[in-house]
Amino acid sequence: MQSILRIRPVGLALALAVTSAPAAADPLRYAEDQAPGIVNPLFTSTMSEARLGELVFEGLYTDDLDLRTAPDLAESAELSVDRTELVIRLRKDVSWHDGEPFTADDVVFTIQAMKDQGTASTEAGRVAWIDSAEVVDSHTVRLRFGRPEASPEDKLFFKILPKHRFDGTAVKRTDPFRNKPVGTGPFALDRYNDDGSITLRRYEQHRDAAGLPEIVMREVSDKNYQAKLLLYESLEALVRVLPRDLAMLDKDRGVELYPYQTNSWWYLGFNLNGGPWADPRVRQAIGHMVDKEALLAPIGTGDTVTGPFVPSSPFYNHEVKARAVSAGQASALLEEAGYKKVEGVWTRAGKPLTLRISAHKSLESAQEVVINLQSQLQRQGLTVEVDFMDEASWRGKVWRDRDFDVVLSQWSFDRNEDVREQFHSQGSRNFTGYASAETDKLLDEARDAIDPQQKKAALRKLHAQVHDDAPMVFLWTLDSYSAMRTRVDDVVVHPFYFFTWADDWTLD
Repeated sequence: MQSILRIRPVGLALALAVTSAPAAADPLRYAEDQAPGIVNPLFTSTMSEARLGELVFEGLYTDDLDLRTAPDLAESAELSVDRTELVIRLRKDVSWHDGEPFTADDVVFTIQAMKDQGTASTEAGRVAWIDSAEVVDSHTVRLRFGRPEASPEDKLFFKILPKHRFDGTAVKRTDPFRNKPVGTGPFALDRYNDDGSITLRRYEQHRDAAGLPEIVMREVSDKNYQAKLLLYESLEALVRVLPRDLAMLDKDRGVELYPYQTNSWWYLGFNLNGGPWADPRVRQAIGHMVDKEALLAPIGTGDTVTGPFVPSSPFYNHEVKARAVSAGQASALLEEAGYKKVEGVWTRAGKPLTLRISAHKSLESAQEVVINLQSQLQRQGLTVEVDFMDEASWRGKVWRDRDFDVVLSQWSFDRNEDVREQFHSQGSRNFTGYASAETDKLLDEARDAIDPQQKKAALRKLHAQVHDDAPMVFLWTLDSYSAMRTRVDDVVVHPFYFFTWADDWTLD
C-alpha cells in the first residue's frame, strides 16, 4: 500500500500576481510550468491537465485517504457470482456545473465515447475490458466484462463526461468542450483571464461544499521564479520544488516542505518501427552507454529503475540487474549488429550511426538531461541530434507520424500501475511499436488474474522481459517535494494527482 502525506498547515496552489500577502477571502493560487492545453479527460496527456481535471471532474470511484477504493459518483455496486457483471447504483444528489442532473446516461456515454475509434483517445485502454454498458434506470448502470474481474471498482476511476454537451460518441479534441468543460467536481472552470491564468470557482451545489471559494492556475515556466513567488507570498504552494531551491525555502518560517510519492518513471523510448533501433542489439548497446547516475545527479535525487515500475511497487523485479555502463559491452553489441568504429565514429555501410533525441518542452529538467546525454553518447562514437518539441509537434511527430529515433519522457500512473497500454502490441499508448508475444502473454495473464499473487508474478516476469528486449532504457523515479505557505490548512496531498482532496482545504 502506498503511503500518503497528511498536511495540516498547508495547501496546494501557485500563482503569479506579485502583490502583498492575500487576504483570507482571496483564491488559492498555484502555478504550472505549462498551462493545460485542453480540459477534457479523454485527451489528458500532461500532469497539469490531470491536476486540473481532479478539480473539475469526478469518477465512479476514487481514492480514500488511505488510498483504498471508495465510491464517488457511485453509491454502491453488486458483482455477479461469476464476476463478469457489475450493477452500479449512482448517487442521486449530483448535478453538472450547468445545472443538469447526473444520470446513468452520462456513464454509458462516457464509456462508449472512450471506446469509439472516432474519438482516438489515448485513454481508450481504461475501458477496453468492459464489453458493454447499459442503462438499467436513471441511476443504475450494468457493466458486462468479457472475462471475470476480481475488483472491477479499482478500474473505474476514469472521469465521467456529460452526455448532453456532445453531439455523439465520436468526441474530437477540437470540440468546444476542450475550453468550456462541464463537470461534477467541487470546482467549475469560471474564466480564462487576460494574463493567461485560469480561475476555478467553488461549485456551490456540490454535495461536499469546498472550503476554498476560488482556485487560480497560472503558467510560470521558470521554476526558479515560482520559488520566489512563494517566498513573496504571491503563491500558496509549489507542486514540485527543484532540489536547488529546497534549502532556500526551508529557511522561510512561512513555508513548509513536504516529501510526497509519485508513481512515475523516466525513460528513453526507441522507435522500433524501422531503422537501426529495430535491432535489439543496438538498443542494448545504447543501454550500456547511458550513465544514469551521472544524468540524474544535476536534476535531483531518486532511484534508478530497470523496468516499468517504481522500486516500491509490488510488481518491481528487484532481481533484474541494471546494464553496466560499459564501452566494451556496447562495442561488442554494435559490432555484432554490423557496425564499425571509423575514426572514433560508429558507422555501417559508410553511414554514421545517428541518434535524434526528442523531448517535450514542458518536461521539467529535460534540457539538462538531454544535453548531458548527448555529451555521453557522442563521446562513445554516436552522432547525436536534439529536438525539443511543443505539444503540437509532439502529438504530430511522435504519436501520429512516429517520426523520431528516441524520446526522453516519463510515464505517470495511479496506484493500479497498469502498463498494458504502454507495452502490449495493441496498446493505445504503445507509440514505440514494441511487439513481443511473450510480453502480450504476460500482460494478458496479469489482466485476467483473480489471485493477486498470480498478477504479481506475471508482472515481475514482464519487468524482466521488457528489460531484456530493451524497447526503452528505463532511467529513474525522482524524489519529490512540495512547498506550502503555512496559512493553508486541512490539506492532504494525493501522491499521484495532488488535488484529489482539494475540497477539504482552507485558508487562514
